[in-house]
Amino acid sequence: MAKLYFQYSTMNAGKSTALLQASYNYRERGMETLLLTAGHDNRAGEGHIASRIGIDQKAERFFPDTDLYAIVEKRKNSTTLACVFIDEAQFLTPDQVWQLARAVDDLGVPIMCYGLRVDFQGKTFPGSAALLALADEMREVRTICFCGKKATMVVRQNEEGNVLTEGAQVQIGGNETYVSLCRKHWREAVGDR
Repeated sequence: MAKLYFQYSTMNAGKSTALLQASYNYRERGMETLLLTAGHDNRAGEGHIASRIGIDQKAERFFPDTDLYAIVEKRKNSTTLACVFIDEAQFLTPDQVWQLARAVDDLGVPIMCYGLRVDFQGKTFPGSAALLALADEMREVRTICFCGKKATMVVRQNEEGNVLTEGAQVQIGGNETYVSLCRKHWREAVGDR
């Protein structure tokens, strides 16, 4: 039975690595997968999902106005689609999460979403909130704070390493911009909340 999955974490937990490994496992067994990634995230090049450990795969890009149900339906009608993998799922719109849920329910295709749960201000991304509400199964991909505790939050830093507490929710960046922390050290970094 097909399900909608949400694997979430902070930055640098290995979400993209897990996605690429899972897709590889399907393809190694002769099964077709569809990989999708946020169109505005071009850190690995346009239309690529890449891991910090050096593996990458070409993917189709989605934007806020992309009809994901139509994409999944078209691919399923043209090939034997075994699974859909979505990287940077926090950038999905709530409507797109509903489109994915319909694809699972009506087309019988499992869909695995990987993304951040919260932003640098401790607020849930709209796509993540919708996935937390609609996913059939959820799994936290764990990483650690510098203190050794589980990291559940992330801070954004400027070029000088100063922690930022204001700004747009979306700013593409990697290790040079974001640091994963436990809640205690996040609170200390941003000024206790």
